[in-house]
Amino acid sequence: MAKAKYHSPLRARQAAQTRASILDAALGLFAERGWAATTLPMIAERAEVSPDTIYAVFGTKAALLRAVVDLAIVGDEDEDPMVDRADFAVLGEGPRPQRVRAGVRYTLSVYGRSVPILRTLREAAASDATARERYERYGADRRRVIASGMALILGHEADEQLVDAIWALLSPETTSYLLEDCGWPPDEVEDWFVAMAEAAIARADP
Repeated sequence: MAKAKYHSPLRARQAAQTRASILDAALGLFAERGWAATTLPMIAERAEVSPDTIYAVFGTKAALLRAVVDLAIVGDEDEDPMVDRADFAVLGEGPRPQRVRAGVRYTLSVYGRSVPILRTLREAAASDATARERYERYGADRRRVIASGMALILGHEADEQLVDAIWALLSPETTSYLLEDCGWPPDEVEDWFVAMAEAAIARADP
């Protein structure tokens, strides 16, 4: 007779808390120090766990970074895709100008929590195959989310060229350049992206 599997809610909660502590510590250190300068012992010390615990939960440093990237982009570990969530559905509500602004605001909020980690991912991709695969997939993932968002904003599927234009315009790199290098206030960055997006939409979908 097969032995029944034992499920402990307390143990499951403790495992989830341990995972969350590791991710939070890794998110901070990778953003602060980058890929090469961040070690698993550093992350373990900040998370108040042993390095062996990190290996047991994530396997490798690169796998941990990949989990951190996913967390930073989505905002949580919920398995629901970004495009199926309530905060994304807002892009389809109200008149078009309101929808465009909602799309820009949503995108900037994602960049606000993910850009530092994307820099770390880019650094790691130069020497690690797992990180390189995730970095190369990021662009395609971002384009799919933009295409879904534009479909909500327009009320129909967006032209491929319009998706290309928004993908290139509303990018993490442009956002970082305007906010960090040029010192633009966040509200001015949002307004500029809204104006550029509206111009691109008017050109493609008059």
